[in-house]
Amino acid sequence: SSNEHKLNFKKSKEACLSYIQDALLQKQWKRAAEFLTCYVESLEKDYSREHIGPSEMIWRIGTEILWHHSQSSMKEFNYFMEQMKTVGVKRYLKVCLEHVFHLLCNGQIDEAYQNLSLAESWRFGEQTAIQDKEMKLIQAYRGLLDYCSWSKQKNILLENGEDGFSDLAVEQEMHGYFRKAAVNLKEIIKIPGVWDIFVKCYVDLLEFYGDHNEARQVLNEYAYNSKFPANPNAHVYLYQFLKRQGESKKSLISALKILHDIVPSHELMIDFNTMLQKSKKRKKRRLGLEVIFTALDYAGWKENAKAWSCLARQVKQIVISEKHLDWIKQEWNSRKDWWPAFHFSRYLAKRNWQEDKSLSYEKALVAGILLGKDCKYFKYVSHQGCKAQLKRFRMLKKFMNRHSLVYLRLSG
Repeated sequence: SSNEHKLNFKKSKEACLSYIQDALLQKQWKRAAEFLTCYVESLEKDYSREHIGPSEMIWRIGTEILWHHSQSSMKEFNYFMEQMKTVGVKRYLKVCLEHVFHLLCNGQIDEAYQNLSLAESWRFGEQTAIQDKEMKLIQAYRGLLDYCSWSKQKNILLENGEDGFSDLAVEQEMHGYFRKAAVNLKEIIKIPGVWDIFVKCYVDLLEFYGDHNEARQVLNEYAYNSKFPANPNAHVYLYQFLKRQGESKKSLISALKILHDIVPSHELMIDFNTMLQKSKKRKKRRLGLEVIFTALDYAGWKENAKAWSCLARQVKQIVISEKHLDWIKQEWNSRKDWWPAFHFSRYLAKRNWQEDKSLSYEKALVAGILLGKDCKYFKYVSHQGCKAQLKRFRMLKKFMNRHSLVYLRLSG
């Protein structure tokens, strides 16, 4: 009966999908391909009155299999994507974008550009308006490839020097790419979203032609417009631009302060700390100490010699001046229960000494101030340093003997 057929078909379809999922999870691409073939064939042979067209699932699964299958070829992938474009009008532009990404990953830039151009000219009734966002992405990626062509021409002209710029035809071609890239990149970054690569390329175009005001406006909008999602990179790009323009320390510090609030473990915190330490304002120097302490809370910074050098330099200055020991105490109070095991174990002392003696010196100085000269880390490193007759380690030991009371004051 019709109902029995529908029930059996539903069960077999679900079972087949389950087998496909299992094969994908185990990375058995050949097995997954065989089951997908069976799944598609069963859909084609379905005699029920209910129309079941190719779903997005077939597109997603098929793409994943072809991407990983050892025997798949670019020809097969192109054929599959073209089939998916013709049967999925609602997904046409999404399929086009994925096809373009695959072509780019395989170095077929011209083919990718051609596909983007064809997709941009696509029209299908009301679907054109519904897929407006996807169309803007298509245009944006075409702008990105125009930027790549512009950059390539620019490098050729710069390498050739004045003789290169005398070639008017080449220069005009470069400006042509600039105009096409600028139009599409400018449009996409007006839409709230994360558009890092597009913003970077557009700013590069503007800076090359000396439009620094427009570049500044774009970066400010990208970083501070509340309609855009919080994005650390937006503040990184703004800081780098301000630095290239030779802006004041105040502007640079302002940009990095927001970045610190979002990502306190960002690599630019070294720059931030350095600028704050050099400030004449007590409040900024205090913030600098907080910034470097916070950065070293993260495992990725454990063996960052620059970070430990920044911290060692600042705590040493405080100890010598005997001013603002309360700054160190405030930072240390929230860390004294876990930093000793996290940073200052004997195991780490041995490893740091073997791998990077400069790092071990900076850490030993901080460990000595925070935990006293009987700290395992300080004792091991200072002993090894004196044993190796390294002058800086002998001076380190003398420094700690001279300021041994600091630890007692910090420990309360």
